[in-house]
Amino acid sequence: MKVIISGYGKMGHMIEGVLLKRGITLVEASEDICSVPEEVAKECVCIDFTTPEAFKANYKTIADNFKAAVIGTTGWEDISTDVISYFYMKGTPMIYSSNFSLGVNAVFVAVEKLSECLRTYGYIPHIEETHHAHKLDAPSGTAKTLAAIVQDKLGVKPDITSLRLGEVPGTHVVKFKSDVDKIKISHEAFSREGFAEGAVLAAEMTEGLKGVHSFKEMIIK
Repeated sequence: MKVIISGYGKMGHMIEGVLLKRGITLVEASEDICSVPEEVAKECVCIDFTTPEAFKANYKTIADNFKAAVIGTTGWEDISTDVISYFYMKGTPMIYSSNFSLGVNAVFVAVEKLSECLRTYGYIPHIEETHHAHKLDAPSGTAKTLAAIVQDKLGVKPDITSLRLGEVPGTHVVKFKSDVDKIKISHEAFSREGFAEGAVLAAEMTEGLKGVHSFKEMIIK
């Protein structure tokens, strides 16, 4: 497998380290994915951790030219139908997630099942997320994904509390409260390495894959 990283920030550097550790070929880490020659791109999986604006501008180029794509960028929910349709039309497999941590995706599954179980019993949900002080978006993409799962399966839209403190890599807590008890599901990341490990695993999963899939779908197959 050959990989090109789109976006060479903190996550891009972390992914580079995981690729090197696993002996996977990193062809390039690019700040301008559109400049990659087509003949090079067609042999590579693109792992994209950029900005919403950059991904919105570049997704057609990625779908047109690359062998497959792993999208860790968030903030393109408003055009998700267009993006997914375009990747299907081009026949380019894509795996996407608001968070590529295996643990977080297991939490997605657990929250989905618990929300279904509690749907008719009057539980009130609430989500708390804490990240480092440098994180620009609030709530986090992961918190938004959790909220969407809860709203869909429980039928109640949860409030989200966002905190930005120090160098916290990421902590998410989902609470369900009734008059008699409270249930909590939480995930605490110790570093960004778990996100990078998951993104590289997703890249490996694109081999022979067809269509567009969330990372959650892939790990529960």
